[in-house]
Amino acid sequence: MKKRLRKTELPTYSPEHAAFLKGEKKRNLIITLSRVGILVFVILLWEILARTGAIDSFISSSPSRMIACFGELVKGGELGRHIGITLWETVVSFFLATTLGTLVAIILWWFESVRKVLEPYIVVLNALPKIALGPIIIIWMGTDQPAIITMALAISLFITILNTLSGFLGVEKSKLMLMKTLGANKWQILTKLVLPSNLPNIIDALKINVGMCWVGTIMGEYLVSHAGLGYLIIYGGQIFKLDLVMTSTVILCILAGLMYYAVALVQKLVSKKLNLD
Repeated sequence: MKKRLRKTELPTYSPEHAAFLKGEKKRNLIITLSRVGILVFVILLWEILARTGAIDSFISSSPSRMIACFGELVKGGELGRHIGITLWETVVSFFLATTLGTLVAIILWWFESVRKVLEPYIVVLNALPKIALGPIIIIWMGTDQPAIITMALAISLFITILNTLSGFLGVEKSKLMLMKTLGANKWQILTKLVLPSNLPNIIDALKINVGMCWVGTIMGEYLVSHAGLGYLIIYGGQIFKLDLVMTSTVILCILAGLMYYAVALVQKLVSKKLNLD
């Protein structure tokens, strides 16, 4: 009962700390309002320049034309399908890259000799421009969604392996030595020390994967897709319909931002749990 009462007690702050927290809230509010203000200013300036003829709206489009294009896409009933296809391809490649990348990093950490043999190849494959693999992926995987997911996986997998492995190898030597001295086996070291201490590093790898998977998915759709936001961008460019290109790009930015903030929310929840524990 006492434990429950303690949890419901409100924290007490000194006047200086309360003033500091108030200042932080004010600063965060100013930052948020500044972000929104910059966005509104750019949109308004873009629209004004397009309407006054200072810029060619055929080449650069304009917010009003993009809204009209968005309405046409919604009315045609195809927008949801294109968004769903691209989102599905990105999410699948994201989970595959994260899962496989973490598993490979664990294997390389576990077997030192295997790591020393394979690490140079992983570094080279990570540095290789993945667009060069496009023809090979198309021949092996066909011209449908498996090829797009493979392209996204090729872009994000190796960087996940390297980042996660770097975190595993960066665990403090003194802690490793202490666990070995206490008789811990390798599995215990992995589950009790290496993985828990690298949770923030793994979450950071997820953030990187969000961007990499979107890049890979759109690149794959440029090459082989018959639907999706990448397809709309390519199609709009081919018929010189810049309204379609810009509208699809903005939708892509919104989806990528939402996915990134979802990962950031997971990071916040994990950090909060770790602090509580």
